Amino acid sequence: MSLAKKIVIVGGGITGLSAAFYLKREMEEKQIPYELTVIEATDRLGGKIRTLHKEGYTIERGADSFLGRKLPAIRLAEALDLSDQLVRNSTGQAYIHLHNQLHKMPQGAYMGVPTQLAPLLHTDLYSVKGKLRAGLDYVLPKGKAVPDQSLGGFLRRRLGDELVENVMEPLLSGIYSADVDKMSLMATFPNFYELEQEHRSLIKGLRKTLPQQNRSTGKKTGQFFAYQGGFESMIDALANELGEEQIIRNQAVKKIEKSTNKYDVHLQNGDVYDADAVIMTTPHRTFPKLFESFDLFDPLKEIPVSSAANIAFAFDESALEDPLDGTGFVVSRNSDFRITACTWVHKKWPHTTPKGKILLRAFVGKPNDQEVVDLPDEELTALVRHDLQRIMKIVGEPEFTVITRWKEQMPQYTVGHQDRIARVRGQMEKQLPGIFLAGSSFGGVGVPDCIGQSEELVADVLDYFKENEPVASDAKSYSNPQS
Repeated sequence: MSLAKKIVIVGGGITGLSAAFYLKREMEEKQIPYELTVIEATDRLGGKIRTLHKEGYTIERGADSFLGRKLPAIRLAEALDLSDQLVRNSTGQAYIHLHNQLHKMPQGAYMGVPTQLAPLLHTDLYSVKGKLRAGLDYVLPKGKAVPDQSLGGFLRRRLGDELVENVMEPLLSGIYSADVDKMSLMATFPNFYELEQEHRSLIKGLRKTLPQQNRSTGKKTGQFFAYQGGFESMIDALANELGEEQIIRNQAVKKIEKSTNKYDVHLQNGDVYDADAVIMTTPHRTFPKLFESFDLFDPLKEIPVSSAANIAFAFDESALEDPLDGTGFVVSRNSDFRITACTWVHKKWPHTTPKGKILLRAFVGKPNDQEVVDLPDEELTALVRHDLQRIMKIVGEPEFTVITRWKEQMPQYTVGHQDRIARVRGQMEKQLPGIFLAGSSFGGVGVPDCIGQSEELVADVLDYFKENEPVASDAKSYSNPQS
């Protein structure tokens, strides 16, 4: 009788693959026999991480970078021996489009929150009234201690509507493709709440806690990292570490049934895998139908989803009358534009674009403009070109365009999100021990957040195995690990 621990990971995105990688490493280091299987419903791995190499361009269709201070992504790169492939972004001026013109992003701001007085006073992004209102943050009392609240409501109370709507909302909502007034403060930016509670003033708290380089007005080092060969190089490295024998593609999981102390994972083709532990990294909407005999996942139905799309344009540099000076812009929601942002990729990430060429990446899918994602390709391209043309002097046609749509794949962390997830996990421990969940629906939508969740899962799975190890188990059997 085999004593190997059988682990099934459902979902071959970054969360599932990094969880498999770390689990494999830990099981082998601890000499615990195991059988590990990653099941992916599609023919490709990586989920929303997707890189296109075309005519010398490197085009990210999903995530294009991560913050250097998000250490889980750095640790994974080091573990995969990919550190030498990491590239820092070129620093440069970022802009906000408001009142039909581009305005420089105020220096010293953190996610739009000012930390320096001079840039706040001199920017033309806000009226005098708006600047005075933002300054009230210095004297307003801290809010009452509450379990959660709207991110937008919190920021409006501290800094006023103008600063939130003109600067912060397009920055913060862009990360989550969400409505800032519905977003959960504690699930997205709990540090804002902690700063207010500890320092009373959000601005004062940031000034005291931010590294000095983040507030410097001099030349700064890029705060973001990308991969020289594109983000998919990380996915390829993870797949190579696991080996194709541990990965099943093009097979969706049909249902998961509890069987004594194990689980039966049924695939659409009729195959059944038995598992001591199952790690679920699929979108939250899949859980109720996969565990159809359990109602504990009902709170997940309260998590809404949104859609987004991005369009990459490749141009010869002669197509723009005026050279672009900066890295891109976000669009204030107080405008009639349908694009939400545009990255001047060739400026921010020079390694992605051939010499003499220009690469732009524009985004659509505001919370109140979801239908734009479903427009036909030609109509969507024309709409985005029209908006870009109003901001930039484009005189030539693109060499090609690449449209990427993420239809109902952006989970929304609305107020009470953490409580909902905690309730589900609490019931899972009682009713479905050995089932673990992680991914962008639960503990962070960014690549580092998903990797961080996978790191935490490893300890949880190993603790579960230890707690449920038969008393009479033969310790000697763990000296010959098998994969």
